[in-house]
Amino acid sequence: MEVIIQSDAEAAASLVARMIAKELRANAHLVLGLATGRTMESAYRMLVEMHKRQGLDFSLCSTFNLDEYVGLSPDDPHSYRHYMNEHLFGRVNIDLRNTHLPNGLAPDLDAECRNYEASIAKFGGIDLQLLGLGQAGHIGFNEPLSALRSRTRVKALTPTTIEQNAPLFGSEEKVPRRAITMGVGTILDARRCLLLATGSEKASIISKAVEGAITALISATALQLHPRCTVVVDEDAARQLQGADYYRWIFANEPEWAEFR
Repeated sequence: MEVIIQSDAEAAASLVARMIAKELRANAHLVLGLATGRTMESAYRMLVEMHKRQGLDFSLCSTFNLDEYVGLSPDDPHSYRHYMNEHLFGRVNIDLRNTHLPNGLAPDLDAECRNYEASIAKFGGIDLQLLGLGQAGHIGFNEPLSALRSRTRVKALTPTTIEQNAPLFGSEEKVPRRAITMGVGTILDARRCLLLATGSEKASIISKAVEGAITALISATALQLHPRCTVVVDEDAARQLQGADYYRWIFANEPEWAEFR
């Protein structure tokens, strides 16, 4: 695992956007795993700007999102399909036929989960998986006690997650109680993982995810097992990292990061 500390949230999002852009320029057929949430909005905004100003081309890439709420239609303003259309898909030259999210209205949710896994495999697997980090330490909606080898499935949301997402819905009562999510094992199958977390409210859980013991109680700790995972945080989120000085030294001195400094 590589940890990169940036000065603030905007700088962290910029680095993530530039890393995604580099991968996309190197492979026009890139298969991207995508995440939602407020933390991602800046990164998507920067990718849109790169598309408009630098000609960053999304026309041949494919995407798979981590999750979707059960019970929401794709055109519901609270659905993750709507979020992706608003923040990225509708603002770049991506082929919507190559953008995939679980169907939260599927009549057979178990079959939908199996089909989602099959679709990922049909596209050759995910090249780069973008991740956020929930307050409960979850990636996707892999809530505490998610098996570290789990696959795409339906998960009940914890009270912590419901409270965290309530501002987006107007109240906790309006937040769906279940979601379809890629499993931890599905995420770990990606060839590269890239996690973005910012803000002082993430400091405690980032330190546990990056430097703590691997445990199903915090699904993000499984990323320590991934052979190529990069965690990008701002100074606020890095406050409790014991190895922060070392992580800063690596980014400042290792040749592989020179183009991003």
